[in-house]
Amino acid sequence: MKKLVLASNNRGKLLELNALFEPLGFELIAQSALGISEAPEPFHTFVENALSKARHASALSGLPSLADDAGLCVDAFNGEPGVQTAFYATRFGYPKGDENNVKALLEQMQGISNRRAALVSTLVAVKHPNDPEPLIAVGRAVGHITDKPIGEHGFGFDPIMWIEAFGKTFAELDPKVKNANSHRGLAAKRMCELMTESWL
Repeated sequence: MKKLVLASNNRGKLLELNALFEPLGFELIAQSALGISEAPEPFHTFVENALSKARHASALSGLPSLADDAGLCVDAFNGEPGVQTAFYATRFGYPKGDENNVKALLEQMQGISNRRAALVSTLVAVKHPNDPEPLIAVGRAVGHITDKPIGEHGFGFDPIMWIEAFGKTFAELDPKVKNANSHRGLAAKRMCELMTESWL
């Protein structure tokens, strides 16, 4: 099993991505398990932040690295919170965290009829810190923001992200179905294809 450092400390991402990359023979290790701190994310696009995180984790671990920068882009808010999704709740006086992000977003969307949004995931993989040919895969899941949380599975905005094709939120779906159709699942599927073509 080849080791791949996941440039994230998010347990939900680690579990989700480990299941997706295991068939390729990769074992994902959270950077926190190696004592690696989170990289700065000063950029305004998912791809730039993901690349920064991947290079940082690879440089400090000496291993290939995979980074994910993901977020929610709400049409009514001109694509916000976007790359600032993880800190969305803090803009409204709440501590950082998934539940508070959901609470803050529902409060901000009261009275708004255009509830279309997209969860976006950009995965970047590098063989080493100076890899001139990083692999980049993007996945988007388009849906609508519900009025209240529905469902028990998943994490992040899953309980309020209504997916028309299923007539359910991501949090209501069986995890295997969700993983195959989520923004991260779609990006991971594409990344697996790229890794197979370029790395294996």
